Amino acid sequence: MAAIPYMKYEDVARALDWLSEAFGFTERERFAHPEGPVFHAEMLTPAGDPVYLAGPGDDYRSPARTGHLNAMVSVDVGDVDAQYRRAQAAGAKLVFPPTDTPQGTRVCKVEDHEGQEWFFSQKLTGTGQRT
Repeated sequence: MAAIPYMKYEDVARALDWLSEAFGFTERERFAHPEGPVFHAEMLTPAGDPVYLAGPGDDYRSPARTGHLNAMVSVDVGDVDAQYRRAQAAGAKLVFPPTDTPQGTRVCKVEDHEGQEWFFSQKLTGTGQRT
């Protein structure tokens, strides 16, 4: 069994472009209404894990509009520092920089263009060195 994040975005097409640029995700497929807006899309993280995106309807407001976080997604990556720099270059809000934890991981957190939080982690070796 796998849990797959299903993220809501006011503008799914823009989210597809932004997540590709900022996080290196690749688009797998998208479905649009005849009048144009994308209502469902699927992306893959660099490790090949799926992330689904949805256009949730007229009553939805992103965390950037409401100021209230509704979810956070955690993604394992091979190089947290490179992921952080890539997100920064794409204009992500930097919540906290790459930091080593006592649990043997290196982590950082950023917000995307609609205020969704993304937590990136990388496992470290027993000596605290990056794997």
